[in-house]
Amino acid sequence: MSIILIVEDEVLEQEFLKSIILREITQEDTLLTCKSGVEAIKLAHQHRPNIIIMDVLIPELDGLSTIEEIRKFLPNTYIVILSASSDFHYAQKAIRLQVSEYLLKPVKPSVFKQVFSKILASTSECAVAVEEISNKKSTKPKECIQSFIKESVDYIKEHFMEKLTLEIVSSKVFVNPKYFSRVFKKEMGVSFSEYVINLRVQNACHLLEETNYPAYRISIECGFSDASYFNRVFYAHMNMTPQAYRKYIHKSKTKN
Repeated sequence: MSIILIVEDEVLEQEFLKSIILREITQEDTLLTCKSGVEAIKLAHQHRPNIIIMDVLIPELDGLSTIEEIRKFLPNTYIVILSASSDFHYAQKAIRLQVSEYLLKPVKPSVFKQVFSKILASTSECAVAVEEISNKKSTKPKECIQSFIKESVDYIKEHFMEKLTLEIVSSKVFVNPKYFSRVFKKEMGVSFSEYVINLRVQNACHLLEETNYPAYRISIECGFSDASYFNRVFYAHMNMTPQAYRKYIHKSKTKN
């Protein structure tokens, strides 16, 4: 059973959200609405929603400040932000507050439906795995864990050349960052950051072997912030500089 809370002070916008959500949920689920931040905190305390749809500009207390308060007692609740502003600082704070999605108004019905359906499915299938870590054998949580690990690894492999943080990836699979970090290391044998670095170094090796790209270009294409950092990381992993590795590989190929 899911408990969904809509926090939106514009009547038409609230009705728009309700109309989509009501088509996606069952009679066992509960849908709550309110128009202010203070009221949202009160309802969150009373009903413990596992999904919150939050507008940023609401009366009494803005949406991000409201989320900050709610996160103190509901750290794993899925939260979707609705905002008319694309301001970077809003988005940055939303990431820190572990918001699952940041949607710009006006939101297309198809986009909101897709986002909500995915979150709803995650809460239904993964509730036990996300909320409880137990030694009791259970197939469903194990399948859920394997599913979001696979999805996160696929996402990392597709986006490793971009800025990639644990918070970004965990939000893509709708899992709490702390839980994601713990499970990722257990399942993959290395931490999230180690996995990303290893993947970047592997791809750097491939480019050093197959191209004549200079180190600064390879560092960019493999997601490193700058060439000097790339050199340090590469040396730490390969015990030689990128230039030395390229010479070593070319020399080996010539011998063979």
